[in-house]
Amino acid sequence: MGTLVGHVAPGFGFLLIGLWHLFNNTKLYSLNPNTYISLPWFPSPLLKYLELILIMIGSSISVSMELFIGPADHQPFDKDGTIPSNHLHNFEHASISLTFFIYAFFTMVFDHVKLKSKDSMTQLLGALAFGQQLLLFHLHSSDHMGVEGQYHWLLQIVIFLSLCTTILSIAFPKSFTVAFTRSASIAFQGVWFIVMGFALWTPGFIAKGCFINSEDGHQVVRCHDDESLHRAKSLVNIQFSWFTAGFAVVLMVLFLLMNHKYSELSQEQYVSLDNKTSDEEEEDLEGQMKLQETSSFIHMGKGFMKSMDLER
Repeated sequence: MGTLVGHVAPGFGFLLIGLWHLFNNTKLYSLNPNTYISLPWFPSPLLKYLELILIMIGSSISVSMELFIGPADHQPFDKDGTIPSNHLHNFEHASISLTFFIYAFFTMVFDHVKLKSKDSMTQLLGALAFGQQLLLFHLHSSDHMGVEGQYHWLLQIVIFLSLCTTILSIAFPKSFTVAFTRSASIAFQGVWFIVMGFALWTPGFIAKGCFINSEDGHQVVRCHDDESLHRAKSLVNIQFSWFTAGFAVVLMVLFLLMNHKYSELSQEQYVSLDNKTSDEEEEDLEGQMKLQETSSFIHMGKGFMKSMDLER
């Protein structure tokens, strides 16, 4: 993961899944605000388990890249079978991907066997995956003090939000706010991963007074002095705040547009159903009136026949 592609690729994955959840949660809530229940994952019209399959494929590729494709010897171990220091972060990243693979795999199993508590168990596995991700990034073997460490520290805030909202979804499955925040945090993880990839491994985006240095086969951002380092970290904080503000605007616009669209659709369906019911009631009323008219006619006919009999 310690490359531009290693951050941008999983970033697009998180962003795609987050936007998919945002779209479906908002649509579901707009159509059924009174009976809304959040879902941990959403079937695709193309392939039911497409979301989960993509997670498993992405996780498998990530593990392969970290442990077998990325290393120079195409294996992460030293000659004596131990893990060398320069590959510790590869195992950390692979462990995160493995946990997400386990989440997606068992989610498919729960749905296939029609487990009664499948949603809560799926959310529990999701919380475990985010908890693993938060733990390993917090205790990351890579630089904690430099510019990359500042990016990782801010990423932990977003991961913590994903973890908390996933746990809350177990207790409050009918809360749209919790589900919306969870989806947004997953999408923003993707945004921040992409930003990290370009900001840390593109020479033109490196802060003034800092440079890319090759250490143990990995490229790391270093600064010439403490003042340059402090300035670079401050710029990362400002960058995070700007992306947060911009992402909030995008979220609100997306919510307003989708809520307007699907609320109108829901009202049209309600009006159509109401009109259909009214038409059926009018038909029933007309039928009753015709029946009454027929009964009255028959009754008058019987009275006339009786009067004719009396005259005879």
